[in-house]
Amino acid sequence: MTSTSQQPSSPMRGKGRVWLYGLLAVLVGLVVIGLLQRAWHHAALEREAADEAITRVVLIKPQPGPATREVDLPANLAAWYEAPIYAQVSGYVKMWYKDYGAHVKRGDLLAEVSTPSIDAQYAAAKAHYEVINARYKLALITTQRWTALRSTQAVSRQEVDVQAANAAAQRAELDAAAHEVERVEALENFKRIVAPFDGIVTSRLVNVGDYVNATGGNMSARGAMAELFSVADVHKIRVFVSVPQDFASVISPKISADLSVPQYPGRSFKARFLATANAFNAATRTVTTELVLDNPDGLLWPNSYATAHIHAPGDTNILIVPTNALIFRAQGMQVAKVVHNHITLLNVQAGTNYGMTTQILSGLSAEDEIVANPTADMLDGDEVKVVTPTRGYNDHKPKEAPAVKNVTSNDLRRVGAMPPPDENNTDDADKTGGAVHDKPAVPSQQEQH
Repeated sequence: MTSTSQQPSSPMRGKGRVWLYGLLAVLVGLVVIGLLQRAWHHAALEREAADEAITRVVLIKPQPGPATREVDLPANLAAWYEAPIYAQVSGYVKMWYKDYGAHVKRGDLLAEVSTPSIDAQYAAAKAHYEVINARYKLALITTQRWTALRSTQAVSRQEVDVQAANAAAQRAELDAAAHEVERVEALENFKRIVAPFDGIVTSRLVNVGDYVNATGGNMSARGAMAELFSVADVHKIRVFVSVPQDFASVISPKISADLSVPQYPGRSFKARFLATANAFNAATRTVTTELVLDNPDGLLWPNSYATAHIHAPGDTNILIVPTNALIFRAQGMQVAKVVHNHITLLNVQAGTNYGMTTQILSGLSAEDEIVANPTADMLDGDEVKVVTPTRGYNDHKPKEAPAVKNVTSNDLRRVGAMPPPDENNTDDADKTGGAVHDKPAVPSQQEQH
């Protein structure tokens, strides 16, 4: 009885074991899959961390120098010739004839000075000359007579020589008197103050009755001497530019400049090179450079301020790199070149620094790819990853907005924002084709959803 009752339970036990083994296999498989996924995820994190540890860099190539170099510098304008005119004789101003802005020719009379004392000296000098001239003529006749008597042995040779010496002395005194007349006559001519060259009267600091002094000019209220007139020749204008030492290399006879002045906005004047000082000012570390421009219409005035936009020939053989690409170290100036995703530091010789960019005179070729913005701790052999820089919004041109047209009631009904027209309503805008301007179309709540 007992054996027969246990036989039916054997198949059930076999099926139970199969399900149990299957369940265990599934559990083991899930555990293995979980472990594998965890290992894969951990390996992926390690790879990602290792990849993130590699420095990302953007590469650039050196650019050739510009064909022309340009710089804006302040400038001062001066007349081609400019002369302050002082009095050469002491006296009182009798009359002046040229005022501010008057165009004058060389020798034109500007003013006259009244000098009674010089007039008296001139008259005395001429009278003294006549006296000496009479004495000389008498001494000359006496010498001739004594020479004639010498042939008759009536006078001695000594007496003849004395008369000849007296005539020579009188001749010397006559020459001295003539020079004195010329001197005083020159002072007489200085009574007339004239223009030294063609130009424009730029200042007049004298009036009728003013006392002028031969040692300086017009006596001011403080006792200082000032010029009577100033005359400037402005058919050409000199332009003086103080060029900083960093830009001194651009100075050459080949440079030119476009001048702009505040009184003529939007207009430029062409100037050309004239001369340079070839020495720096010790205080400002600048070199004075002189340009010149034609001014036939007299538009530009002396002592004006201007901005000189200087054009100079450049050197396309000299490479230019961004200043941010340079590394400043104890070894000197360096750049970071990338070869097979590894850093190679190159020693370079820098030239002129233009601010955003710098010249590279040696140590770099045009085909080298260098890091655009290297870090200070970048070393030889460091592994890097080259990335493409993200384009900025300035790289894309904005799309033009579509043309705006008037919205009619037909357009609103087409989109369901307005009910169909009422046949009995003769004021509907559709019948006139007019635009709807009274109220904006508001969609229904169903349309909004």
